[in-house]
Parts: sequence; C-alpha cells; structure tokens
Amino acid sequence: VQLVESGGGLVQAGGSLTLSCAASGFTMDSYGIGWFRQAPGKQREGVSCNIRGGSTYYRDDVKGRFTISIDNAKNTVYLQMDSLKPEDTAVYYCAAKRADSLYNVYVGANEYDYWGQGTQVTVSS
Repeated sequence: VQLVESGGGLVQAGGSLTLSCAASGFTMDSYGIGWFRQAPGKQREGVSCNIRGGSTYYRDDVKGRFTISIDNAKNTVYLQMDSLKPEDTAVYYCAAKRADSLYNVYVGANEYDYWGQGTQVTVSS
C-alpha cells in the first residue's frame, strides 16, 4: 500500500487548493481514506474522510469549504479546499484503512494503517 499526496502550496486567504492522494496496492471500494492535518506544535487532527465511496465526514471548521471526492478510475482521492483561512495552514496527510462497512466513519489518526508523506499548505493573511 502506498499513498502519495500532492497539490499543496502557498495561497492567499480566500483562495483555493486541491490536494490529491494517489493510492496504489489497494482499491478505494475496500478502503476508507482520511485527510488529516498537523500544524506546528499541534496534534494531528482529522479533516475529512470518505469510506469506500460511502459515508463522509468533515470537521466542523471546514464544513462548507472543503470537499472530499474519489476518482475510482485513477484510484485517487481529492480534497478541494475553498475559502482558505490562515488557520488552515498545516501539513496535510492522507491515510488509508481497510473498511468492512461503508456506513462507518473513522476520524482518529490511530484508526488508520497507512500514511502518505504529507504536503504543506500555507495560507497567508
């Protein structure tokens, strides 16, 4: 299992970025994918997840601004981030876990088995 994130960068507040997480070694219809972020000096926190193309989750402070989506043909998960704020600045990671049901959500970092290397998102004010 391998996860490779891309798409991070520097953007002004109010701007948009789309993060990609390209997966290999498994298919999305059997796994849950989570997006996490970690700012300097803070714990890693769950941002969004999509479980086998079914259930989704967003943390409260990104609802309405972030959208998770899956391209099964490319085995890639995207996180579209709009209306970005300086407090969104962090290293963003995607993670995967095998999921037996598409009706559960997994929001804790310790629930995921595989991790990408992370991509830096910096939002300037």
